[in-house]
Amino acid sequence: MTQETTVIQEKEPLLQVRNIVKTFGIVKALSDVSFDLYPGEVLGLIGENGSGKSTVSSIIAGMQKADSGEIFFQGKPWSASSMVDALDKGIGMIVQETGTIPGISVAENVFLGEIERFRVSHFPFAPLNKKKMNQEAEKILSLVDLHDIPGSLMTGALDFVTRKLIEIAKVISKNPSIMIVDETSTALNQTGRQTLYRLMKEYRKAGKAVIFISHDLDEVIEQCDRLIVLRDGHFIQDLPKKDFSEDGIKKLMVGRSVAGDYYRSDYDGSFDPEVVMELKDASIPGSLDHVSLQIHKGEILGISGLSHCGMHTLGKVLFGARQLSDGEYLLHGKTVKNEANAMREKVGYVAKDRDTESLNLNASVSDNIAIAGLNSFSRGNFLVLYPDEKKYVNEQIDELQIKCFNRSQFVSTLSGGNKQKVVFGKWVGCGSEILILDCPTRGVDIGVKQFMYHIMYQLKKEGKTLVLISEELPELLGMSDRLIVMKDGKIQKEFPRSKDLRDVDVIDYMI
Repeated sequence: MTQETTVIQEKEPLLQVRNIVKTFGIVKALSDVSFDLYPGEVLGLIGENGSGKSTVSSIIAGMQKADSGEIFFQGKPWSASSMVDALDKGIGMIVQETGTIPGISVAENVFLGEIERFRVSHFPFAPLNKKKMNQEAEKILSLVDLHDIPGSLMTGALDFVTRKLIEIAKVISKNPSIMIVDETSTALNQTGRQTLYRLMKEYRKAGKAVIFISHDLDEVIEQCDRLIVLRDGHFIQDLPKKDFSEDGIKKLMVGRSVAGDYYRSDYDGSFDPEVVMELKDASIPGSLDHVSLQIHKGEILGISGLSHCGMHTLGKVLFGARQLSDGEYLLHGKTVKNEANAMREKVGYVAKDRDTESLNLNASVSDNIAIAGLNSFSRGNFLVLYPDEKKYVNEQIDELQIKCFNRSQFVSTLSGGNKQKVVFGKWVGCGSEILILDCPTRGVDIGVKQFMYHIMYQLKKEGKTLVLISEELPELLGMSDRLIVMKDGKIQKEFPRSKDLRDVDVIDYMI
């Protein structure tokens, strides 16, 4: 144990979690979990998807109640009726997925739950002083280096990264003693991550505390003072900084050594000469600038760049979800005008914003998987053959090892990794020949990542085409047959697959 960690733990705990139990149906999400959090520390909470990290954090943050157990905050029994109540009392949480409402303004999101304080009088239906509300929201946004976002702007007009920074700003504006960061960094670009790390350091220096949840082991090792490892809802180990090692942490998380190749082991990089997708001078103002590109059968094409380089827009274009203002997009030689055109040509799309664009959270696992494969088990436009649908869905659940207690379980109750497996199941199950994968391993653990990489490579060997868009260079270098680098909406450089290619070779063209 380092001297700094010893000093931290000589203080009284800021938070004490004691014997927490939580079940969902027949699934025991937490089994007698206990740990302490001390002032002035960043505590990493790690484990595979479904290990219980988000569940215990959401209980602390007032999102749900434990079945049994106790929590003490600043030496007193802790209870919160909601996240808003918890934040007002000193514990704030930044959730894993989208925590903003797109149909209201930025200021209304920042002050959600406390809009009434901007009424011009005490009467319930008095008008809002929107000018004051917008101005105060803009001051709060500056805490996360968002200096040019007007409070009056509709939140839905902003990208995923900016919306996540708004959530962070909302939490820290309340100056909580504990900040819970649940898989937030994976939603941010590099600039956003640096802002988050700065805030975490400020919390540590001020004698506050952070609970930090992340699957990025390099990030965890760099940012955390101590780790609590969970597995299948059980407390496994309290790991001090001096004992951090990537291999050791992986083994604690999964209960075994992670065997086999993580990425693909070959450096062949070959693919069929047949061109299945082609962009000719493709342009969208502010996003794509005369991009020309050919994508081949049996190819894993990697696309890299900083968050606003245009690569995420390119993914939407390839699925027909964004229309070009200039240029042409051809799929098997045919012009693509919309998503229906793309889907008829067996194109699937795994979106970065999984919960909003790829899943219906209020629907079952079965419905989410089955929706893309209706032609496989229906007759005409109305008749769905239930036994065929059940078989179809069960095959995907078994093949992708989706952890759910039954097919009818709501997707909203699944872990991040299992949600992503449902998205894969939707598109793989219906026989997609081309998959557009935008940050497909965002928010999933090392075991699920390895599993997904294996699936990607299998699909390639079957002659399928994959477009892998990612902000993680190691997975791009590890999986791509060909890697293109984008900047300012343009293709800057192309690299063939090579065992000698390093991230530093690519970064020079990104910045």
